[in-house]
Amino acid sequence: MPLSNAAVKAARPQSRAYKIFDERGLFLFVAPTGLRSWRLRYRVQGREKLLCLGQWPDVQLVDARDKAEEARGLVAQGVDPSVQMRSAAALQIRTFESVAREWHAVQRDRWTDRHAADVIASLEGNVFSDIGPLPIGAITSPAILQLLRDVEARGSIETARRIRQRISAVFAFAIAEGLAEQDPAAFVARALRPAPIARRQPALTDLDEARALLAACERAGGPPIIRLASRFLALTAVRIGALLGAQGHEFEGLDGDEPLWRIPAARMKLKKARKADSANDHIVPLSRHAVAVLKAIGENGYDTLSSRVFPIHPAAIGALYKRAGYAGRHVPHGWRACFSTIMNERFPLERAAIDLALAHAPKGASESEAAYNRAQLLDQRRALFARWGEMLIT
Repeated sequence: MPLSNAAVKAARPQSRAYKIFDERGLFLFVAPTGLRSWRLRYRVQGREKLLCLGQWPDVQLVDARDKAEEARGLVAQGVDPSVQMRSAAALQIRTFESVAREWHAVQRDRWTDRHAADVIASLEGNVFSDIGPLPIGAITSPAILQLLRDVEARGSIETARRIRQRISAVFAFAIAEGLAEQDPAAFVARALRPAPIARRQPALTDLDEARALLAACERAGGPPIIRLASRFLALTAVRIGALLGAQGHEFEGLDGDEPLWRIPAARMKLKKARKADSANDHIVPLSRHAVAVLKAIGENGYDTLSSRVFPIHPAAIGALYKRAGYAGRHVPHGWRACFSTIMNERFPLERAAIDLALAHAPKGASESEAAYNRAQLLDQRRALFARWGEMLIT
């Protein structure tokens, strides 16, 4: 006959373990130590198995029967309840931080060092202190929303949006690994403040104003290397990072008819897989004006064959423009917009070459087509930079 609560309470330890049966495989196991636990005997695919349902008195008789009935239902569906319970336990044991760090390690090889460092730093600085210690399966949407609103309160609207995406990516990984059942961060996106309107960096797009800026820089004083770096940046329209990292061995044929600057793919703004392929090096044909700048560096006592051709602080050129009276009107990165706007206005049929001169793939082009065009349009780009130099340096 089925067990009663009184019989469970009266069960006392003996010299050897024993069982008191309830019904349909459920029984109370009494150990010599006095430990009493509920167990269920069942069969899956012809094999007899045993499932522990918890200890008495934490799990009362009625609870044990409910758990046993739930387990029998799983068996009827062909599911092994012991496997199901281990999965449920895993959901409670793994913390968000441990899963996030595992996700980061898996993704690491796909990212650049800088991006990988940025991702983990954003989680360590904004997420782990709030939900890091919590079981991955116990984290709720309101908990995620609260930590993101704390980030928003600091004025970091776009940062909050990126962090939400990263939290969501962690949950996607956890779901795939069987460590979570849903992504609570997915429901939070629409509750965040809208992304701020992107503001373009200030840039002069009139040729006369661009010339005036370079002239004002010559009058602004300061170390000659900074003015030369500014002029070279204007003539090549590269990103400031490419200029600051320029090394002497990257320049070829400076005394010939076709001088160029070969910027290694590793220093370009590319996906990590493309950075490793020298076929993705960015080639900048140098005008005679750009070559003159490089030679002037040597004339001013700087070594153009050194590891850094432009040994200046990253903010030095921007500070030069402020001294020249152009604060808020033009920034170093603005030369790319300046070059693109002026050259597209004057040479609309050369748009593909202008895009490639800026290391942009032509719109609508496949990756293989972009690589082909990069080689085929070198002569057009050389002509463009020659015209640009003539227009800019009067």
